[in-house]
Amino acid sequence: MDYSERLERLERLEAIVEQTALAVLATTEVVERMGERIDFLSLQVQQQGQQFQQQGYQVYAITDAVQTLTENQADSSRQLNELMITLSHLAKALEHQRR
Repeated sequence: MDYSERLERLERLEAIVEQTALAVLATTEVVERMGERIDFLSLQVQQQGQQFQQQGYQVYAITDAVQTLTENQADSSRQLNELMITLSHLAKALEHQRR
């Protein structure tokens, strides 16, 4: 193998090494971007999980408030009914006093 053949082989090897290095650099950049995207998506999932948890607490609080309002409404209805009965008795008593 003479000098020119060696030089040609060396140049081809250099070209292969250069192409391989470029491919490795491009792959590394893609992997880094994918890692950044995965980090971003992980953060979004975490935030959505926290929002979902907060919404769960809010739904529980609203449910509890509605239950309390319902109980208060029932108590108020009973008290109003008792008041109506008392007023009815009072009206009848006043009517009997007039006679």
